[in-house]
Amino acid sequence: MAATAERTSRAWRLRVSERRLLLVVGDLACATIASVIALTLWARLDYLGPDPSLEFIQQRAPWFVLLPPLWIVLMVNLYDVQRAASLRQTVRSVIFAAMIGGILYLGLYFSVEGSLPRRGVLYFLAIAAALTMLWRWGYVRVFTAPGFLRRVLIVGAGESGTEMIRVIKDLQTPPFHVVGLIDDDHAKQGLAIEGLSVLGDNSCLIDVAEREGVTDIIVAIMGPMNGEMFQALLDTQQRGVEIVRMPVAYEELLGRVPIRHLESDWVLRSFVDELRVNGFYLLGRRVLDVTGATIGLFALFLLLPWVALAIWLESGRPIFLRQTRLGEGGHAYQVVKFRTMRQDAEADGQAHWALEEDPRTTTLGRFMRKMHLDEFPQFWNVLRGEMSLVGPRPERPELVADLERHIPFYRARLLVKPGITGWAQVNYHKGASIEGSAEKLEYDLYYIKHRNIMLDLWVLIRTFGQVLGFRGV
Repeated sequence: MAATAERTSRAWRLRVSERRLLLVVGDLACATIASVIALTLWARLDYLGPDPSLEFIQQRAPWFVLLPPLWIVLMVNLYDVQRAASLRQTVRSVIFAAMIGGILYLGLYFSVEGSLPRRGVLYFLAIAAALTMLWRWGYVRVFTAPGFLRRVLIVGAGESGTEMIRVIKDLQTPPFHVVGLIDDDHAKQGLAIEGLSVLGDNSCLIDVAEREGVTDIIVAIMGPMNGEMFQALLDTQQRGVEIVRMPVAYEELLGRVPIRHLESDWVLRSFVDELRVNGFYLLGRRVLDVTGATIGLFALFLLLPWVALAIWLESGRPIFLRQTRLGEGGHAYQVVKFRTMRQDAEADGQAHWALEEDPRTTTLGRFMRKMHLDEFPQFWNVLRGEMSLVGPRPERPELVADLERHIPFYRARLLVKPGITGWAQVNYHKGASIEGSAEKLEYDLYYIKHRNIMLDLWVLIRTFGQVLGFRGV
């Protein structure tokens, strides 16, 4: 009976990826229910009687089935597990998603001829927002409670173990409960590392795991591991405890790679031995790039006269900015952007960091950056094959040379084509600096290691969400 209860308890202690999937499924269920209710209200209140039969759906609202997935797109910024654990951020984001959805649809309604169901969609947005907030309230109340958190023991009280504890404590809502540390260094026994006790050595591992109800062990040993510790970990794993290495746990929690806590051959193992990018992915990626670039260039054609006129009226010429950037394999190419800074932004001829609130930026330039309008000319670089829609942002050769001296593995970001947007851009929103570049590199390496079509599409959707929310950088 006790074993059954323990298995049930562990089943409800969800991992980060499982929590994210639960959020998506829950939101999709709420949106599906909302679409059914909205369709019923629309039929009975606006059409005075007819039930929402199959014939009604076919004649009046065949595209209502698109509303649930579109709701997921509007909610894209709430699939960060840390943000989802905050009820205040959840309520604000859900209301904002409903408002943006309403504005976009009303714009479509008044610009397209025909009888679009204005009230039906507004019913959907209101009901979906209400149901989603109710479901998210239940999620926050239940799945962030201590009883539903996984219990973690960290093996290794050195730099990597200490960094892992800091990462966990810096998160707004802890994703799991850390019970303590295990280390074979006798000098560390009984010490407190970042407020957590070293509970013993490898001989105590099984006893500590059973006594503390441990569900996971994070191995934060970067160097050689002695045979006794290895055997203790295997014995613990056989008792149902999951074992994960510190870099893997770091990646799952933060969506980035711990570049300062990796072994020297990590790049070779990750990008040569483990990474297999097949031809279908490369073909699909190129099709996505060409399609996206074609749409983007069409939008650029429509925007160009107005943007060019606005730049000229505010600060004169030139309209475009051309700079040398490093692409895949370190090959240099010319990137084209709308100019967002003063003409004398680099009067000394030296490359400078583009800061978050850069005083060199013009008023119009700040707006264009918020909306990512300055990036539109780069669709030409994508069509030429010099860039991709998704990838690490291209840097100037002068800055790359400087960053390589300070940041380990920095050159690895040149293994793929640079992108108009990227995993770092949708996750990192701080100012530019060497430390900031190191953190962005962690996101870039995570993307390079895990890249696939689904991740590319996810980045594009999140970028779209950022543009709608004026969260550009």
